[in-house]
Amino acid sequence: MNDYLQKIKENKNLNAFVEVYEDESRKRAKLLDEKRSSGIVTGKLHGVIIALKDVICFKNHNVSAASKILKGFTSIYNSTAVEKLLNEDAIIIGNCNCDEFAMGSTNENTIYGRVKNALDQTKVSGGSSGGSAVAVQAGLCMASLGSDTGGSVRQPADFCGIVGMKPSYGTISRHGLIAYASSFDQIGIFANNIEDVAKVLETISGPDEFDSTVKQPKAPNIIFNRHGESTKSSVYKIALFKNAMNHESLDSEIKNSIYKLAEDLKNDGHTVEEINFNLIDFIVPAYYILTTAEASSNLSRYDGVRYGYRDSENETDLVTFYKKNRGNGFGKEVKKRIMLGTFVLSEGYYDAYFTKAQQVRNLLVLLTKDIFQRFDAILLPTAPSTAFDAGIMEKDPIAIYLADIYTVYANLTGIPGISLPLFKHSDSMPFGAQILTDKYNEQTLFELSNMVLKKYKRY
Repeated sequence: MNDYLQKIKENKNLNAFVEVYEDESRKRAKLLDEKRSSGIVTGKLHGVIIALKDVICFKNHNVSAASKILKGFTSIYNSTAVEKLLNEDAIIIGNCNCDEFAMGSTNENTIYGRVKNALDQTKVSGGSSGGSAVAVQAGLCMASLGSDTGGSVRQPADFCGIVGMKPSYGTISRHGLIAYASSFDQIGIFANNIEDVAKVLETISGPDEFDSTVKQPKAPNIIFNRHGESTKSSVYKIALFKNAMNHESLDSEIKNSIYKLAEDLKNDGHTVEEINFNLIDFIVPAYYILTTAEASSNLSRYDGVRYGYRDSENETDLVTFYKKNRGNGFGKEVKKRIMLGTFVLSEGYYDAYFTKAQQVRNLLVLLTKDIFQRFDAILLPTAPSTAFDAGIMEKDPIAIYLADIYTVYANLTGIPGISLPLFKHSDSMPFGAQILTDKYNEQTLFELSNMVLKKYKRY
């Protein structure tokens, strides 16, 4: 424990943590040592040091979603995921910086200042779970939790050169996860290997009376041998989206590396087939219409009346009171998305935008079902480029939104996805490959991913 706390202090400039629970972590570590010494049966995650994204509630600890409107707010209960971690003897070492209300791809939209990539501090960490990614990348914890609404776990994992996994929608309870877009949000996991991700997922998944959207009874218990390899060996049929691979936004080195990986898989007896995916250009627009609409609704509760930031105690006009609280409490990016969401839900525009986007989402779900009747998995890039230079969000925000092209598909359809750190670019930054499987088929996702990571890692 002391080694991790010391390393966090040494790497404070990375700005990965909002708050470190130093005294509390030491006390819990001591209690867990005493528990083991006394012969009491220990939990599955006994002594595992885990960090939380600053959108996941931990009782009697601050949770702010990196926003002024919630700064100083203390959670009055544990999220279900945290409760399950504690029940299995994990140690929560602190909460991590993120984009405000999980809205962003660079971890620069935050009241705490941007998170720096440990491999090159002039680069972004990715977002919105950038702090959680860097905490694992820099060895400040063993694993961490983030949230993934459109790639916010997989993309920062890709930029940081670690494993990042989003499970199927409805696998992990969202109780205690501050909502951005409720039909997209899912708690995700960062770690350095597949075994650790699988163990954490097995621990925190399963039914919850506080979240009716949890559909899967329990994530599978994937058995690994002493070499960290899955005990099951299979031959897989894998789809590669031709339209995605030929998209103009995709970096040529990333494209060539994914094709080389596909060729290696073929040479080892697996089937990799390029197929047309003609909805590729509709994915990002549909995603931003639907998520901003849900954000407009979810964030309406932050008004300064019951809790959180309040601009003025003496304001007598209610409309002005709301305007001041929300106008000064939310950051620029959050206000932009709230306004867009309010617009697409407004009379006269609802059918033209929101309804059409829902229709696209339904088509994607049907198309995905068809794909997984013929294939075991889908292989894609995680992001079209390596980590961005800091400050690019301000210069070209549209380009940043379009960079979600390969990750938002999993959230629109509810399927699980994982980013695997496989390659190194000529710019010296890491990048990976993304594997997707059918909904609730995390078993195949882990087995295939573990094989790919063990066999084909290039750096």
